[in-house]
Amino acid sequence: MTCMSTTPSRFWLSAISLEPPFNGRTDAAQKHEQAVAICDLLDNNRFAPVEHSGGPYRLHLELMDRRLVISVTTETGALVLCTSRSRHFAGCPRTTGSCARALPMVPRGCHPIVAIDMGRRAIHNEASALLRERLKSKVEIDRETARGCSR
Repeated sequence: MTCMSTTPSRFWLSAISLEPPFNGRTDAAQKHEQAVAICDLLDNNRFAPVEHSGGPYRLHLELMDRRLVISVTTETGALVLCTSRSRHFAGCPRTTGSCARALPMVPRGCHPIVAIDMGRRAIHNEASALLRERLKSKVEIDRETARGCSR
């Protein structure tokens, strides 16, 4: 699956592709959700590989031997960055813990859906901070881009 951006910029992801099947079983609803998330991310992002003069860039994510392989190229196909990470970052936020931490912030009498949504947001915020920290030696990503990548 690939989605393209038409917005030109110097430090910008113009395309993101996932090597299928990226997360194991993928049904039509999950594929649609991934496509929407990728297109949203491409609409507004900042992605600046360390010590590189500018893009825009193409990001390719693939699972190989239980590791996440991250490849970044320029629009012309020149390799900018290739790295791999454990499929599951050590210290990645746990759903239950993040939701439990969000519950005290929910006003009394609030609908359970609000509590679930606050927990989901807490998970995304923690995961995006972890992503930025783990990749800071390779690429500078703004908070919103990292948050979009952590969905």
